[in-house]
Amino acid sequence: MNRLLERFLRYISMDTQSCETSGTVPSTKAQTAFAAMLAEELQQAGLQQIHLSPYGILTATLPANTNRPIPPIGFIAHMDTSPDFSGADVQAQIHPDYRGTDLVLGNHIVLSTTMFPQLKQYTGYTIITTDGTTLLGADDKAGIAEIIYAMEYLTAHPEIEHGDIHIAFTPDEEIGRGVDHFDLPAFKARYAYTVDGGGEGEFEYENFNAAQAEIMIRGCNVHPGSAKGIMLNSQLIAMELQQMLPSRQRPELTEDREGFFHLCHINGTVELSTLSYIIRDHDKNEFEHKKLLLQQCVYQLNQKYGQCISCQISDQYYNMKEIIEKVPFMVDLAKLSITQAGAVPHILPIRGGTDGARLSFMGLPCPNLFTGGHNFHGKYEFTVLESMYKASMTIVNLARNYALADIPDHI
Repeated sequence: MNRLLERFLRYISMDTQSCETSGTVPSTKAQTAFAAMLAEELQQAGLQQIHLSPYGILTATLPANTNRPIPPIGFIAHMDTSPDFSGADVQAQIHPDYRGTDLVLGNHIVLSTTMFPQLKQYTGYTIITTDGTTLLGADDKAGIAEIIYAMEYLTAHPEIEHGDIHIAFTPDEEIGRGVDHFDLPAFKARYAYTVDGGGEGEFEYENFNAAQAEIMIRGCNVHPGSAKGIMLNSQLIAMELQQMLPSRQRPELTEDREGFFHLCHINGTVELSTLSYIIRDHDKNEFEHKKLLLQQCVYQLNQKYGQCISCQISDQYYNMKEIIEKVPFMVDLAKLSITQAGAVPHILPIRGGTDGARLSFMGLPCPNLFTGGHNFHGKYEFTVLESMYKASMTIVNLARNYALADIPDHI
């Protein structure tokens, strides 16, 4: 585990935030630099066919060590960290033999067992946090470290029979662009897993259906002293629109498979207001209903105020469940491999999305494995070293189990 820890700490020392306002691919130069460093490490680890695409996607292959026909599998993680919180100058803190109490990170910031009760389940484990000034970067540098460690393990243990294993590290997953330029035919895997999940044993093969809505409201500004019958305050219309949406369908009031409308950004003056929403639901019918409801609200306000609102809704990704249900062996082998690694499989719906959701609809079934991390995208993020090791061993076990099972070459 020391080798795995050293690798992870080295990775999180690099600031690889993605940037949603950037027009470049990848969105930040730091991701390209990180990919170049990883390419050298993959070569040292004995992987072959290492390729860094012009779009910042790094791929490599661990060749099969048997002549038996085994469908090639893949493991995928992303290189960027969230733009929601700083990932610069991460100061990791190691808490060995955790005692089940609150952890003081620094600057009077406390990782509280009251706020985060899942901490106590890791009593006796090694917890990795920051000093409270940055995120940690386990999302998804833990996944990258675990995949590379697993490849090294397989290389060092040739007695473990496996087919071709293809790995990919993508940029810009956090801003929804991770697989925009993914060369699926060149990747060659028939089945794959993202290593981008949460706590120990978690396995996910269903996620939100997702859409984004961009709304523009044009008002009319005149001097307030002579505004009667003339002024149209776009900010007040924006507030009215928000109040028309179901009050209980907000992220902070929903859980499990409950969907929501989330107002991400709002900017306004009397003359012009813009709003950005994301719309989420696991159920496809409810998802379509939510999009229609927003459009109906806009229509009603346009009728009331005179065609002052434009609304553009674009789908982002869909629930991979309908794809993964066609390949149930992927779920069965994942659960077996997690158990063999010493963890308890815990199947959850993702209240979000992964590169795997989009890849599944592109033709590569791709559910999601745990990394050992918690509380992503903020100062309370932490990961558990022993869980990271079990994630690596889950990857090793999957490679072995795919070689032992009777797997179809394609869906």
